[in-house]
Amino acid sequence: MTQLEISGLDGGYGSLQVLSSVDLRIEPGEYVAIVGPNGAGKSTVMKCIVGLADVMGGEVLFEGADVSGLDPEQCIREGISYIPQTENVFENLTVEENLRVGAYIADGFPQDRVRSVFDRFPALEEHRSRKAGLLSGGQQQMLAMGRGLMLDPDLLLLDEPSAGLAPDLVGEMFDKIDQINDDGTAVLMVEQNAREALARCDRGYVLAGGENRFEDTGDALLEDESVRRQFLGA
Repeated sequence: MTQLEISGLDGGYGSLQVLSSVDLRIEPGEYVAIVGPNGAGKSTVMKCIVGLADVMGGEVLFEGADVSGLDPEQCIREGISYIPQTENVFENLTVEENLRVGAYIADGFPQDRVRSVFDRFPALEEHRSRKAGLLSGGQQQMLAMGRGLMLDPDLLLLDEPSAGLAPDLVGEMFDKIDQINDDGTAVLMVEQNAREALARCDRGYVLAGGENRFEDTGDALLEDESVRRQFLGA
């Protein structure tokens, strides 16, 4: 069964429509990237999935069930975890407290998941008692992803995970995302670094003006002359 299927999605905020007839799918365990120019509606697609933007038409199915009317907490319970681009950690809480927040709907605190997060992000264990606001940008992004993994989601949504990172940290961040996907979690990522995202993903979507423009494997999109000329600056 297709894990996530978006069909004919019209979406936006209140009376402002941003998306028009967007189609997108993710198979179990797949790694999919959405790229395109600023203002294309990339982040709005994600927010429509998790109840942070309005679905004005079409449907959003997760594992065959309509989730377009669910609020963010219900989406988490369904197995979808969303990491926003900004304000994605609680700066006045410690690293470990942030992870506890990520598991707030669990029955009891899952210590095994904390161990799993620390194994994946060793720098977080070193600073487990430090307030998140004192971490570096890269460490904060790792903490945000770690918190999103606390409930072992089926689908991880990442909005611009490399934004604001020093250039020497971008590759490391993508390596972490690759590993999360290799371990079985499906990933849908919106990313400003289109070349890197397409080089890493299984499939990609190019959005512009709130509409689908291209869909193919990441490698095929990188080699497509129209995509390169219009969206990759080559």
